[in-house]
Amino acid sequence: MARKRKGRDISGWLVIDKPAGISSSAVVNKVRWAMDAKKAGHAGTLDPEATGVLAIALGEATKTVPFITDALKAYRFTVRLGQATNTDDQEGEVIAENDLRPSDEDIIAALPDFVGDVMQIPPKFSAVKIDGQRAYKLARDGQDVQIEARPLYVEELKFISRPDADHVELEMTCGKGGYVRAIARDLGEKLGCLGHVRELRRIWSGPFETVDGISMETVEEFAKTGELDQYLHPLEAGLDGIPEVTATAEGAVKMKNGNPGLVFSSDAEYGDEAWASFEGKAVAVGVYKAGELHPNRVFLH
Repeated sequence: MARKRKGRDISGWLVIDKPAGISSSAVVNKVRWAMDAKKAGHAGTLDPEATGVLAIALGEATKTVPFITDALKAYRFTVRLGQATNTDDQEGEVIAENDLRPSDEDIIAALPDFVGDVMQIPPKFSAVKIDGQRAYKLARDGQDVQIEARPLYVEELKFISRPDADHVELEMTCGKGGYVRAIARDLGEKLGCLGHVRELRRIWSGPFETVDGISMETVEEFAKTGELDQYLHPLEAGLDGIPEVTATAEGAVKMKNGNPGLVFSSDAEYGDEAWASFEGKAVAVGVYKAGELHPNRVFLH
């Protein structure tokens, strides 16, 4: 018999403004401990040295994580021109240098090649699995890591500023699975000067923005007091990107038991993935068909 997990039955989203120097999983563990939550997970890893929006799902909200993971995200980052590193960021060893420094105009002209549906090779020091092992582990062991290119949707990549000849600040909006480090590496190669990420900050993720985030100091200060509950966003925030339908009272009961339930639709069309609400609370996520929602995920709050 499985051992029952201890903790509070608390559901919702807590947005952390992650500092540099801590892993995303360590943030999740700290939040789960501080809030005495039974279950927690995050929607999109940030590298340890990256900062910014890290959305933590608690309890039943963990069932909505895929919708935030799949949502567009935006990053502000600085590229160090003239140097390539083995990790494609400043944490790695410099493996090549170049004295060429492109003009602002050259950089701006190169950016459209990285917009739209592109193919991207993730960094060798990444969590991508190769034959069941993480690429970064193989790279650390000195193995020659070969990672296949993967599709990535980049909605926008824009020039922000040029602090000096060696650095350029950019902002990217992209879909799931994008590596900013790979963008910096590939842009440097295209410009002929090499490059790697110097600083990286996620400024929004789906519906969550930097202004929604609280610091790890706040998490520490209010740990185990219940005060962190005031910063929770509702579970429903994680469903912001898909249509909402309204369940009847009888339909809500049926869906909670895993059966199709009667709903009223405002903007969902036949076959759409949608979520059903009853009295403002999420009941289920599923497929909308002919006035009913066929649930594949049910919320137990």
